[in-house]
Amino acid sequence: MVERDKNHPSVIMWSLGNEAGTGENLRAMADWTHRRDPGRPVHYEGDWSSAYVDVYSRMYAGFEETERIGRRAEDPLDDPALDAHRRALPFVLCEYAHAMGNGPGGLSDYQRLFEAHPRLQGGFVWEWIDHGIRRRTDDGREFFAYGGDFGEVVHDGNFVADGLVFPDRTPSPGLAEFKKVVEPVVLAVDPAARTVTVRNTQDFADTGSLVFAWRVEDEGRPVAEGDLAVPVVPAGGEPATVGWPAALTAAADTEPAGERHVTVTGRLAEDQPWAPAGHEVAWAQARLHRPAPRPTPPTAPPAAAGNRITLGGAVFDAATGRLLRIGDLPLEDLRVGLWRAPTDNDLGGGDGCEAAGWRAAGLDRLEHKLLAVGTDRRGLTVSTRIAAAGSDAAILADYAWSAPADGSGRVLLTVAVAPVGAWRTTWPRVGLDIVVPMAAATLTWYGGGPGEAYPDTRAAARIGRFREPVENLQTPYLFPQENGGRTDVRWARVDEEHGGRWLRISADEPYALAVRPWPARSLDLARHTTDLRPDGRLHLSVDAARHGIGSASCGPGVRPEYRLVPAPSTFAVAFETG
Repeated sequence: MVERDKNHPSVIMWSLGNEAGTGENLRAMADWTHRRDPGRPVHYEGDWSSAYVDVYSRMYAGFEETERIGRRAEDPLDDPALDAHRRALPFVLCEYAHAMGNGPGGLSDYQRLFEAHPRLQGGFVWEWIDHGIRRRTDDGREFFAYGGDFGEVVHDGNFVADGLVFPDRTPSPGLAEFKKVVEPVVLAVDPAARTVTVRNTQDFADTGSLVFAWRVEDEGRPVAEGDLAVPVVPAGGEPATVGWPAALTAAADTEPAGERHVTVTGRLAEDQPWAPAGHEVAWAQARLHRPAPRPTPPTAPPAAAGNRITLGGAVFDAATGRLLRIGDLPLEDLRVGLWRAPTDNDLGGGDGCEAAGWRAAGLDRLEHKLLAVGTDRRGLTVSTRIAAAGSDAAILADYAWSAPADGSGRVLLTVAVAPVGAWRTTWPRVGLDIVVPMAAATLTWYGGGPGEAYPDTRAAARIGRFREPVENLQTPYLFPQENGGRTDVRWARVDEEHGGRWLRISADEPYALAVRPWPARSLDLARHTTDLRPDGRLHLSVDAARHGIGSASCGPGVRPEYRLVPAPSTFAVAFETG
């Protein structure tokens, strides 16, 4: 390999192999390569002592260990001289994020380490492309096949579907996340100082190829925009900090119509061999104004008639407290939900495997037991107990419904959940499962977008106003799993494609949202995208919190700050229909 490729300028380092153990044969290869081509370093991940190589290389070292290595504070080797040799070497994660299915999570956390410690050279995502083979069902629907789909007895299932792009080279949400995390030019907007700082992390190129611009939006609607004059920042040079132009300052000072953000971008000024003019290289966003929470309005008392209770525009079953409809829109279900269809990372075989614990706790088969229904002048209260059969762990969930006395038809819901008993696992999510009889719809939302995002995969989500048909919100991972979630949603509205009905869900505190044409159970049971069939309804997950994604399909699990540990919580949303 060295003889064949020694004149390729893109080869910067020789690797002795991959996952091949260690021994005198590897040392002999390293010695020969050093003699034959002394100008390039030698790499090998299979010998953690790094005795005969120029780089300390590892796969999937956890965040905490990587941080210790960055500080040169890792556990010592038994041989002091060898330990000193390894401690002097740069460190590379030759694999550090396994891009299998939904994920990888935690890229931003690793990037902070890479930038904080000079010893840490960075890492490589495994891998670029999902290895799936295009096939069609008998009725002509396309899918990508993987291990076991061809009658073979020995196979790795979908473990070869672990790339940042799908088999047809369509970018996955993971690629969008990775692009944001490794931006070569880093922007920072400081509303207090009214400055923008531009930091160039490139080793050779300056920022002269970029043009910078700003845009101010109120609830995602443009208010003002303009160019931003930034001096050229040399490669690795000191960051440039520039003051806001007068037009941006004026836009920031005007009375906002709702929440206001400023977004600054750096784009290519001219066509490049790798991207056209206008391609966005970097962006940053900051909030300029957040409106005060709505004052608590006077509430209308509920009205009981027969077996129904009316509260504002909502109608409930008097015996069960179940919401039947809001305005003219019936709701088939609305209840607290904890389950999600496990991701490849949830199913991972290492310490980060969460799905086994979730199933053992019965989170995929929860039963909802009515405890009490009550009304007073403030509204309707429904108390429930949620648990799986045979489990000693449960959740007490109270639904408090009220309606403003303004005749608007809005209805407000505050949900309080409290775990009881011995919970020995995390929760996938905590929120509401809502089923609406709409066969096809478009979602408009103000919040994080445009793509999917979860607690540890949200770097690429910017606050804005977005609109997509529900079918476009589904991420077609080869192995169906939790997908399509949006983050930091302030309000969202689903509009029926035929019939004109709509449902709007808003909250003072941002929530997470997923809208699907099938239930999570269908995702859980499916093995290919063609197993998923719309059931004529919309299935909404409106979440106060979600468990993170991690990289446990082959690497570390979800970091502690992104784990959803059972705990009491309260969240509130408002519903409107038309």
